[in-house]
Amino acid sequence: MKKLSIALLSVVAISACASFTSSGPIAVANMEPTQGNKAQGTVSFVKKDDQLLVDARLTGLPPGAHGFHIHETGDCSAPDAASAGGHFNPTGKPHGSPMQAERHGGDLGNITADANGKAELQMTISLSEINVSKMGASSIVGKGLIVHADPDDYRTQPTGNAGKRLACGVIKLT
Repeated sequence: MKKLSIALLSVVAISACASFTSSGPIAVANMEPTQGNKAQGTVSFVKKDDQLLVDARLTGLPPGAHGFHIHETGDCSAPDAASAGGHFNPTGKPHGSPMQAERHGGDLGNITADANGKAELQMTISLSEINVSKMGASSIVGKGLIVHADPDDYRTQPTGNAGKRLACGVIKLT
């Protein structure tokens, strides 16, 4: 049943991204809860022209803001997802907000869950920062995607002080 619901979420997310009219590859991360947590969902990355469109749809989160980051390793095998490593940072920049020029490529900011634990986020990122190509230093394909317990403070180096990991997914080309 759990695999069926994840498959349905993937179809919904990819359908939502279809309205973006992709001009290139689409990558998806199926988010699974870490041990003791309930967060799950789907995050899609769609290339359109010189932008990467991000569409996140999550459930099972505690209400409020949660740090949302791409991590360096596509390994969610550890119960706490520590196996996903640190933030993806192909350019060696300091941690920061998606609105700052100086930030990790993997800094997606915060995603906010409503009182029912549902969170949705749509954003665009320049392809000069990250991309969904099969290869290259800035490719996010095969990287981990993490939703954290606490909000990203955009200051604490190198993590944003976002706390434990609630959900983890591996970004894969569709």
